[in-house]
Amino acid sequence: MIRIGAVLCCVALAGCNAVSSEGPLAGAINSDAGQSGAELGRQNAAVFDIIDIDSRSARLVSDYVSSTLSRRFGIGGGVGPVVIGVGDALKVTIFEAGSDGLFSTSQSKQVSLDIVVQPDGKAAIPYAGSVRFAGKTLDEARKGILAALASKAVEPDVIVTSMGTPSRTVTVSGAVGKPSMVSLDLTKEKITEVIAKAGGPSTQPYETYVTLVRGSRTGTVLLKSIIEHPSEDIYVQPGDQIFLVRDPRTFTLLGSVRGDGRIEFGANDLNLLEAVALGHGAIDDSSNAKGFFLFRYEEPDIVKSLLGPARFQGLLRKGMAPDAKGRYPIVYRFDMSHPDSLIVGQTFPIKSRDVIYVSRHPSVDLRKFLTIVGTPLGIAAQGAATAAVLNQ
Repeated sequence: MIRIGAVLCCVALAGCNAVSSEGPLAGAINSDAGQSGAELGRQNAAVFDIIDIDSRSARLVSDYVSSTLSRRFGIGGGVGPVVIGVGDALKVTIFEAGSDGLFSTSQSKQVSLDIVVQPDGKAAIPYAGSVRFAGKTLDEARKGILAALASKAVEPDVIVTSMGTPSRTVTVSGAVGKPSMVSLDLTKEKITEVIAKAGGPSTQPYETYVTLVRGSRTGTVLLKSIIEHPSEDIYVQPGDQIFLVRDPRTFTLLGSVRGDGRIEFGANDLNLLEAVALGHGAIDDSSNAKGFFLFRYEEPDIVKSLLGPARFQGLLRKGMAPDAKGRYPIVYRFDMSHPDSLIVGQTFPIKSRDVIYVSRHPSVDLRKFLTIVGTPLGIAAQGAATAAVLNQ
């Protein structure tokens, strides 16, 4: 009798392979991790590894700060001295000590001149001729005028004031209140200050991406990250282009959950438990508590820290390849059967475009097969086969 039961069990388990199902079992994901395409028999298979979500990995991922803008453009944006440019409007006020000078009378010892810097970078000043302004600071321009008037005016003094800076503009467009060419003052201004001049963002910071284009370099970062991390709020430079785009952060929930699909964050932050809850939770009688997986292209610094240098290099040799942004494919494994999972899950942050997959329990495929069989053979085998699967 025992021999017959074993045979029936084997037949039932073998038949499970013929039952169509949705998505891989946890065992298939676990066994494919760290394998090359050649080892899997699929030459172009994506190479990935699995990392368990525990207190260490959750803390490392949560504490990581992306530095897209500061890394690409340098903290502060490499801003040098602020100088006058072609087209800028200036007010030049000249003072003289005597009442019989070039610019003074008995009624006034000063004169104010409104000038515009010409395409050759110069502007005309009476008795001083063409004076170069472009490329100079206000103080350097003042000293240049003084030098030109030193032997002509009576103890002259000069004040140069900026009245307009058309040469110092930044284009701000997209999801802002007033898309426009924003003029910079003769001071250093940051991204958030320039966005404010353009009417501020028209969408929530947690779903607004900021792209800075400077020459041939481009960097994109979430506005929320710029606000929270001052190192990302870099100084802009004349000629920069800033684009704001609303792109609601979403994740995809698949597998043995009550509500799968693409889901918007709808909040400033989202952790793993909240993400699963947005899909109304896992299905009790079919989900595998040990089989919660999060698929992500992860930042290289995080991958190297979690895997270690040796493991990381080994995966590269096997064919693990980055995406267009230099991030590597990683699968995070989450075990909901442990009590502390409800604590750790609160600290693990979800990122935009994450895929969360809740695998089904192995017994699900067995139940499908036995339902299809629907014979005394299937009924007789059901108890022994189910027990065997559950004891795995």
